[in-house]
Amino acid sequence: MSTSDAPPERPDIVAATRGGENSIGMNDEPDPATATLEQALFWRNIYTEIHTMEEAVLDRIYQLMASQSPEARREVELTNVPVVVAQVERFRARQGIWDSLVRVYEDDGDPTLVVVSP
Repeated sequence: MSTSDAPPERPDIVAATRGGENSIGMNDEPDPATATLEQALFWRNIYTEIHTMEEAVLDRIYQLMASQSPEARREVELTNVPVVVAQVERFRARQGIWDSLVRVYEDDGDPTLVVVSP
């Protein structure tokens, strides 16, 4: 099978994989090792927004699960919940990277003193 014959990647699988990978930043996200304070503040805020939203999504899923049949609840536990939990963790981790960098700038003014890793 040639690459042109390969089936296209499923967007749901790509999103689930990306959502659970802490080392993957967003498009146009700079390398934290070379980022300025302004960039660090911007990306910390972006990840804070998304992390807050994902936490609310997870809370809402749990609320809805409470009124579901045991069968439906179990399927949601096996499918939806792990994906959203992985996304919450990814955004929490990425937020932490940028928050650490902001604190280094605020405390020392020299981000080269810290190694930032996902």
